[in-house]
Amino acid sequence: MRETLVLNASFEPLATVSLRRAVVLVMQDKAVVEQAHPGLRIRASAVEMPVPRVIRLSRYVRVPFRRQAPWTRRGVLVRDRHRCAYCGRRATTVDHVMPRSRGGADSWLNTVAACAEDNHRKADRTPEQAGMRLLTRPFEPTPSESLLFTLGADSRAALPQWLAQPA
Repeated sequence: MRETLVLNASFEPLATVSLRRAVVLVMQDKAVVEQAHPGLRIRASAVEMPVPRVIRLSRYVRVPFRRQAPWTRRGVLVRDRHRCAYCGRRATTVDHVMPRSRGGADSWLNTVAACAEDNHRKADRTPEQAGMRLLTRPFEPTPSESLLFTLGADSRAALPQWLAQPA
């Protein structure tokens, strides 16, 4: 199912929702389509509209301040664009740089995406002990960046310039 980015009335990224939820918000005049998927349309007996990629709420929604994005395994894979931090191939697992058995935490700065072979080869060691080098360093995305990452690397390049570059 397609994900749709929801912006606040102030153009601040809020969340991603399913295509169905995005269409309902637009149909109820609670949101407007800011960007649509090119060439795709939704058709019903009385309605025809573009498939929304980005929608903006019509009214401003006050959101409690979020200092950091919540850590998830899926979030790490999306942040690293499903590329192994050790070899660059397709990643399917998450590796702890400092193993959990040695006190490593489930955090943005201690986890990287890894292919199953490299994750198995590193095992319960640090990259230095395993003789492996990280191609990319882990970083902690802002809440806005993590929402944009969920749209995917290809989609991010297709976003409007004002949205593709987080403030």
